Amino acid sequence: MIVVQKQNFVRYAFWTFWFLLVPGVFAIAVVAWCEHGGAALGNLAQAVRDQRVPAGIVLFTLAEMTLYYFRHYLPYADPMAGSAPEGLSRDGRREYETAVHLLDEAQRLLDRNERAVVRDVASSARERINDALEDLKTAIDARPFDDSKLKHAYDAAHSLVDQHLAPWRKSEAREYIESIGIAVLIALALRAVVVEAFKIPSGSMLPTLQIDDHIFVNKFIYGPTVPLVGTRVMSSMPPERGDVIVFEFPDPDPSHEGDDFIKRVIALPGDTLEAEHGHPIINGWKVPSCLVGRYPFGRNDGAAASHGDLFVEFLGDVAYLAVYERSGDAGYEGPFHVGANEVYVMGDNRHNSHDSRRWRGGAGAGVPYENIRGRAMSVWLPWSRFLVPVFGEEPQLPPHMPAALHEGLERCLEHRPTQTLPPEPNGK
Repeated sequence: MIVVQKQNFVRYAFWTFWFLLVPGVFAIAVVAWCEHGGAALGNLAQAVRDQRVPAGIVLFTLAEMTLYYFRHYLPYADPMAGSAPEGLSRDGRREYETAVHLLDEAQRLLDRNERAVVRDVASSARERINDALEDLKTAIDARPFDDSKLKHAYDAAHSLVDQHLAPWRKSEAREYIESIGIAVLIALALRAVVVEAFKIPSGSMLPTLQIDDHIFVNKFIYGPTVPLVGTRVMSSMPPERGDVIVFEFPDPDPSHEGDDFIKRVIALPGDTLEAEHGHPIINGWKVPSCLVGRYPFGRNDGAAASHGDLFVEFLGDVAYLAVYERSGDAGYEGPFHVGANEVYVMGDNRHNSHDSRRWRGGAGAGVPYENIRGRAMSVWLPWSRFLVPVFGEEPQLPPHMPAALHEGLERCLEHRPTQTLPPEPNGK
C-alpha cells in the first residue's frame, strides 16, 4: 500500500511539474518578455501586450501540447508508465500508448458513426476491422507482454482503420489545430465575458493602484455583455458604492475616445455629489475619513516625487485609501446631480484624477451603465503585489511604505465609524 501511494505521489508530482508549472512559467516568461521588449517579434509582441490573458492561455496550451508529445523523453519520465507493462523502454511505452489510443479511437469511430459505417463500408471489411481490433486488444492485455505481437497487431489494425475509417478520422495535425483553436476561443470568451487583464498607466488611483500594476477585472459581476451585440444580460446594476470599476471613457473628448479608465464609484443614481478640498459629500453627508499620515508618491509624467495627506475613507462596507496632494486642491466642486442609469466616479488620488468632477469642461458627468466593463479584482503583477485585493474592508499599503503609515492605517481601521452610508437622495 505504501509503495502504491509513493508511486502515485511521484506520478502526480511529475505531471504537476511538467504539465502545469513548466507551461505556466513559459507563458508568463514570454508575456513578460513581450511586455518589456520582444522587438524581434514586432507586431506579434504588441498583440501579446494588448491581450495578455488570452495570449498566456494560448502559450500555456502550446507548451503543454509540445511537452505531452515528447512526454516519454522527458527527464524522470518512468513514473508516466501508467498501465504500460513494466520493463518497457521509452520507445516501447510510446508504442504501447499509441496502440491503446488506436483501439479507443477505432471503437469510438465505430460507435459514433455506426449508420454511416454500415452504409459505406462492406460487411467483410467491417469483420476484418473487428477481428483486427480484437487481436490488438488481446496483444495489449497479454501477460507476459510480447512487444513483437503488439507491433504486428497494431500494424494490421492501423492499416484497416486508415483504409476504411479514414472519412471519420481526424489527422494528428487537425487535432492539434483544433486544440489550439479551442484554447483561443476559450481565452477570448473568458476575456469578453468573465475576466480581462488591464495595466494601470497613471497614478490617478494611488495608493490603491500603483503605476504599472497589472490587474484582473471581473466582467461578469454586473452582468456579462454579449460580444458584438453589447447587450448586458443578467444585469446587476448599479455597482455598489466604493466599487473600483473599469469603464470606457464617456466624455466626448477626442483625445480619450475609446480609452478605458479605472475609478472608484462614489455616487449612485439620484444622488447629489459635492467635493470639499477633494473630500466627497453625498446628499449633504460627508464621507467619514481618518488621517493616516504623510504619503510620498511618484509620478509618471517626469515630475519630481510628491507628498500628500493619506486618509482612510469608509463608504458602505468598503474602506479604502485616498491621497490628497495639497498643491492640487480645487477647493469646492459641485453640486453634481447623478442621473438615471449612471454613476459618478472619483480617483483615489483626489487632486490628480481626471474623473466625473472634471468632465464636460468641469460641469461634471457620470459613467453610463453601458460603458462599464467590470469591477477590479486584484493585482497580479508585479510579483511583490501578487493577489493584493483592489478593494475591500482592509485596504493595504505597499510594503515599502514607512512604518508610521502602516501604524496609522492600523489605528484608523480599529476605529471604524458606525455610520458609513449617506442618506437617501431628496430626503427619502
